[in-house]
Amino acid sequence: MQNWLSPMEWQAVLISAKVAFWATLAITPMAFLTAYALVRWEFPGKTILNGLAHLPLILPPVVTGYMLLLLFGTQGFIGGWLQDIGIVLAFRWTGAAVAAGVMAFPLMVRALRLSLEAIDIRLEQAAATLGASPIWVFATVTVPLMIPGLLTGTILSFAKALGEFGATITFAANIPGQTQTIPSAIYALLQVPGQEDAAARLVVISVSIALAALFLSEALARRAHKRLEGL
Repeated sequence: MQNWLSPMEWQAVLISAKVAFWATLAITPMAFLTAYALVRWEFPGKTILNGLAHLPLILPPVVTGYMLLLLFGTQGFIGGWLQDIGIVLAFRWTGAAVAAGVMAFPLMVRALRLSLEAIDIRLEQAAATLGASPIWVFATVTVPLMIPGLLTGTILSFAKALGEFGATITFAANIPGQTQTIPSAIYALLQVPGQEDAAARLVVISVSIALAALFLSEALARRAHKRLEGL
């Protein structure tokens, strides 16, 4: 692939992979907790939490990126405090990961929520009646039964983070070698006459990764379901 792509294109692929990996890793525990709270807990503000969790799904990505800039930019409420301790997110690859993670978060929450809602709560109750503690029930019954949803959510979130453009370019800009991901590289190439072939190569890579992620998520989910049915 290195011979097929120019150094700039190859760099965009590597940055995209790094951003998507860390974005997915960062949102997984938060998405897990959010999904569990929405399904199993009753508390004031539950509807608000549900709305906030899915807000990036319906907002224009540029709006999401601008909101992140207001919060985490160097002049932002949280960003100013982070800068004081030496952490800067805006216009860094870490900021691109934050933006991608925020956009992928609803997909992860939804996959985990559907998986948790499909669990027969009587299985957990049966384990509890046998003397298992709530933590042990969660670790040995709930989590294993959520594996199909976790796999699906992880893969789809990774693919979403890999292809995120609007929020990322707004919050992290389009800096070659630092924050330029595959989508932003395609956008930059299309602004330059004669670079259509380079843009097309990145489009092929982007589409291939997206299709592979969809097929892989389906295959792993089916395999996990079969293993659970065989228990």
